[in-house]
Amino acid sequence: MADLFTLETLFTLCMLILLQAVLGFDNLLYISIESKRVEEDQQSRVRRLGIGMAIVLRIVLLFVLMSAIRYFQEPFLTLDFAGIAEGKINIHAAIVLVGGVFIIYTAFKEIVHMLSIDDLEHEAAGPRRTVAGAIFWIVVMNLIFSFDSILSAMALTDNFIIMAIAIIGSGLMMIWLADHVAEFLKRNRMYEVLGLFILFIVGIMLLSEGGHLGHLKFFGYAVEPMAKSTFYFVIVVLVAIDLVQNRYQKKLMAQRQREMDVEHA
Repeated sequence: MADLFTLETLFTLCMLILLQAVLGFDNLLYISIESKRVEEDQQSRVRRLGIGMAIVLRIVLLFVLMSAIRYFQEPFLTLDFAGIAEGKINIHAAIVLVGGVFIIYTAFKEIVHMLSIDDLEHEAAGPRRTVAGAIFWIVVMNLIFSFDSILSAMALTDNFIIMAIAIIGSGLMMIWLADHVAEFLKRNRMYEVLGLFILFIVGIMLLSEGGHLGHLKFFGYAVEPMAKSTFYFVIVVLVAIDLVQNRYQKKLMAQRQREMDVEHA
C-alpha cells in the first residue's frame, strides 16, 4: 500500500489520467451526439448515467483483461482466401472492428439526417431513442473506446489500484466535460458537421486498428493501423479548415449584404 504514495506512482497516475482524457476525446463526441436523441431535459442525465455506468464496467473490463489477456489475443476465426482476403481474427480485433463499423454508420446516418432537414428549428420535435437505449449505446461504445486506453495503461503499470483510480478520475472528468461539449455543439451548430466528420475518421481509425490486430490482408496488402499522430494531425487540419471557412463565409455574407444595401439605396 505504501507503494501508492511514491513520487513515481503519482507521476504514473497523472500520466494515466492524462492518457485516458486524451483518448476519451472521440468518446465525448459520440456521447454528445447520442444524448441528443432523447428529450432535452433528460440529455444531461443520460450523459452522466451512461458515463457513470461505463466507469464501473471499465474497471470490470480492466480486471478481466489483466486476468485473461491471452484469451483476447487468441484467434477464433481464420480467413484464408489466398490472394483475396487473409487474417486471424481474435476477440480484441472483432470488438474494435465492430466498433469502427458502428461509429462510421452512426456518423454517416447523422450526416444524411442533417442534410435532409428542411426546418432546423423543429428538427428535434420528438425523441428518437429512449433514455435506456441511449444509455445502453453510450456504455457499449465507451467500453469499445476504452480497450486501447486500458491496454495502453497496462503498458505503463501493472498496478490494478492505480489504473482503477485513473479510470475513475478520467471518468469524472468526462462527466464534467460531456455537458460542456454538448452545450458548445448546441450553441455552435455549425460545428456539428465537423464533429460528425471527426467521428467518421475515428471509425476509419478503429477499422484500420482492428484490421491490423486481426492480421487482415486484402489482395496481398496488409491492413496498417492509422498512427495516433496522423489522426490528431488530420483533426487539427479539419478544425483549421473549418475555422478559416467560417471566417471567409462571414466576410462573403457581409460583402453581399453591403452590395444589397447599395442596390437598395
